[in-house]
Amino acid sequence: MRQTIEMIGDFGILLKDSVAAVGPALFSGRGRRLSWRNLWLQMNRIGVDSLPIVTLVMACIGAILAMQMAPELARFGLVPVTADIVALATFREMGPLVSAVVLTGFGGSAIAAEIGTMVVGEEIEALEAHAIDPIRFLVVPRLVASVIMMVCLTVVGDLAAIVGAMVVGALFLHLNPVQFYEHAVQLLTVGDFVTGLIKAAVFGLEISIIACFLGLQVRGGAMGVGINTSRTVVMTIVALILTDLFFTTVFFYLGF
Repeated sequence: MRQTIEMIGDFGILLKDSVAAVGPALFSGRGRRLSWRNLWLQMNRIGVDSLPIVTLVMACIGAILAMQMAPELARFGLVPVTADIVALATFREMGPLVSAVVLTGFGGSAIAAEIGTMVVGEEIEALEAHAIDPIRFLVVPRLVASVIMMVCLTVVGDLAAIVGAMVVGALFLHLNPVQFYEHAVQLLTVGDFVTGLIKAAVFGLEISIIACFLGLQVRGGAMGVGINTSRTVVMTIVALILTDLFFTTVFFYLGF
């Protein structure tokens, strides 16, 4: 229990220091400012490289939802309502959550392994010896990149799911794509879109900060890197689901 409390405390300190360092790293003077080249590199590694798999997974999710719901809705003559349900479920729930889970396995594990390897190789001590803050140099670029790219991936994933459901509707459910589009657009509101993006931004923060924290906590050489990389995936997915439950509950009671 003591170790758990200490870990929570250390995680809270890293989160506080990282969030506090974002502003100075982005807008401070020369020598303390975040390298935009480094930020772009992280955005490319975390987000752009994840784009194909997120698009594929979300398109399949949309197709699966359409095929699963259409038979039941057909019993009541409500097959066109499939578009409404898929759109609402995707934009509010499935889009940010599934994209975050995919990004956890693709980017979160890589962040933890990369930083853990640097810890084992004593590169963190080398940065500190050169008066370079590891949080500003290592954590902040990954945090900012994860938040930005998580939002972007969610938007792309939402569109991919709608397209996947639309293709299934046209091929198997005899739904005109224009009719499908009109049903989805009429139901969705700005609030549905915004709530999904809020979740996505928080999910991106969670993925990066947990991965960085467990990467910095690596002990025991290569074995420690492997253990903490696995822990990153498990802990992040659990945290994502709990956070999603929290936000869904809050939005439900606020009427969003």
